Amino acid sequence: MRDRYRGCLLGGAVGDALGAGIEFSSLAEIRREFGPAGVTGYVPCYGRSCAITDDTQMTLFTAEGLLRAQGHGADVTDALWRAYQRWLLTQDANGAAPAGRAADGWLIGQEFLHHGRSPGTTCLSALEAGRPGTASIPVNNSKGCGGVMRVAPAGLAGRAGLSGGDPFTLGGQAAALTHGHPSGYLAAAAFAQMISDLVRGRGLPETVSTAIGRLQAQGEAEVSMALAAAVLTASGGPPSTEAMVRLGAGWVAEEALAVAVYCALTATDFRSGVLLAVNHGGDSDSTGAICGNLLGARLGAGAIDAVLLDGLEGREVITQVADDLYDVFACGREPASQRYPI
Repeated sequence: MRDRYRGCLLGGAVGDALGAGIEFSSLAEIRREFGPAGVTGYVPCYGRSCAITDDTQMTLFTAEGLLRAQGHGADVTDALWRAYQRWLLTQDANGAAPAGRAADGWLIGQEFLHHGRSPGTTCLSALEAGRPGTASIPVNNSKGCGGVMRVAPAGLAGRAGLSGGDPFTLGGQAAALTHGHPSGYLAAAAFAQMISDLVRGRGLPETVSTAIGRLQAQGEAEVSMALAAAVLTASGGPPSTEAMVRLGAGWVAEEALAVAVYCALTATDFRSGVLLAVNHGGDSDSTGAICGNLLGARLGAGAIDAVLLDGLEGREVITQVADDLYDVFACGREPASQRYPI
């Protein structure tokens, strides 16, 4: 299970980094530059190779919020909000901490996180507004994928008795802090549920079916229909970009999740799944990150090609955070106080 925890976070970062350099390119542009197969490895961007984006940055701060909540008995949504405020500080070029925002802890001290990597405007505006959203009192009407792409740690923590309960509920609460449309936070809820099931050894088709059932039990239609379409498309023949793009471009939550699920369901191994997930004209880093989280949680870090891990930005920190999540939420240990202070 430790290997699956590592695989989840490292896999998400790999998918994120594979898509980072082509996030704003059309499929025609990608194929014209890299050939019919599209990208087959990392594309230099942000001044380096193997660069992560805001997707992985925010995923790590989600993990930090959950660990600090568990260690200090804090309200989990408040702890997540504070963690996202710390991420917001990393996006401030002058590094100043506005009043009410604490720049403490181990994670915010990691230099590689202090870079703007095309952060989502909804995340930025919601966090800058200073009022955390909830499902009952939404902060906006956004269903952008910025809510779902960051909540994999909720699936790794959701069975440990945190305030907020099960992974489905916890994932939805985390996303609703910044994304107020039901599809925005319910896609995150379904994703967290899938991650939780996968690291515990369930198969991917079964986990998708369970997530659809949870959504339908709440009377939700848009996300469950998107996931059902992904399942149907995956059963319709060999994986292809042409089939994948019929599910959407991934800029909104239910499409990003559906594209990632399709790629994970049709993957023959980790690499094939994440490469399919990034080679399209939409939000390549987010669909790659979500697919990487899913496949990493299912297959473990050992299934990720060494060439994809070599040079991955922040690899050591990502691995440490994954181990901390495992130690605390799978083994019941206390969070390391030097990394997750009160």
